[in-house]
Amino acid sequence: MNEQDFNRAVTNTLMQVEQAVENSGVDIDFENSGDILTLGFDNGTKIILNRQGAAQQLWVAARAGGFHYNWREGRWRNDQTGADLLEELSRLISDQAGTAVRLT
Repeated sequence: MNEQDFNRAVTNTLMQVEQAVENSGVDIDFENSGDILTLGFDNGTKIILNRQGAAQQLWVAARAGGFHYNWREGRWRNDQTGADLLEELSRLISDQAGTAVRLT
């Protein structure tokens, strides 16, 4: 994947996550600062998604740990398990929000 395609995939994904969080109806604050999307929860925890250009990955830091995703077959896949980003992010957000949130 060239750099332009990678950047487009990251930007579109961060916007998709923002929109899904907004549509979830759950009280989650979010701030998108270019390459970094921060989700803030009432309990003081955060989930941070950020672009890692050199590795061409999308990284997620959550209370459950850190996760790296590669763009494969038109979606972000966990580089260790192959799991889909939005499915894993739904689980991570639900855990930190204390209520079910589905992003997909």
